[in-house]
Amino acid sequence: MDKLYIIKIGGNIIDNEAGLSAFLDLFAALAGKKVLVHGGGKLATQLAAELNVQQQLVDGRRITDAGTLRIVTMVYAGLINKKIVASLQSKGSNAMGLTGADGNVITAHKRIHKTIDYGFVGDVDTINTTFVAALLKQGLDLVFAPITHDKEGQLLNTNADTIAQELARAMSKEYDVQLIYSFEKAGVLLDTNDDTTVIKTIDAATYQSLRERQLIFAGMIPKLDNAFEALRSGVSKVIIGRGEQLPELIAGQAGTTITDAA
Repeated sequence: MDKLYIIKIGGNIIDNEAGLSAFLDLFAALAGKKVLVHGGGKLATQLAAELNVQQQLVDGRRITDAGTLRIVTMVYAGLINKKIVASLQSKGSNAMGLTGADGNVITAHKRIHKTIDYGFVGDVDTINTTFVAALLKQGLDLVFAPITHDKEGQLLNTNADTIAQELARAMSKEYDVQLIYSFEKAGVLLDTNDDTTVIKTIDAATYQSLRERQLIFAGMIPKLDNAFEALRSGVSKVIIGRGEQLPELIAGQAGTTITDAA
């Protein structure tokens, strides 16, 4: 099986123009098939303030009303996505920007919750693996914005971490997939204030032990739960760390590598 790298970046890179350019240098230089999934950073919130569109968060999650959906579509699928694609083209990467609606690549449904109406927030239903594979076989590097659709004409705002995971799970039937989550920490840490406490590797048994000893902080538990779910679904490896260290992450010289091996 050919290798496929699926890499998710967030606001800590997107909001830093120099940092984003440096990361894209590393991404463009990475050999082989690769997919980049990006979040939105602070720009959507800034634009909402400028346009006087009120933002509502519940448990840290954005409620996507009609006005907010217009803004995140403009910012995520428009400005940020196309700036990334244009920058990659300048660095020798033949990139293509996509949303879930393009080529019917990611379908989703409006989130259903017992007590909270999240508005136009989508949860993923299907990935068009045939379409993705066809683009990758043409030598294209794919750049996904976190916008999906419901096949009935409605765009939906979908979590970028979720899109990366769902793409990795679906494409693992055709590729040896490595899923890389870039965030502001150096990896999974024993002490969240000390980057020297990175746990180099975590398997299922180690994770259970760390949780029982309360050595994993609460915000990391969902990420690790999702990582092991991806591994159980066929993804070969999940790596968590700083995207600025992309070659070292892939080589196992930085970050935390998560495997399902006992």
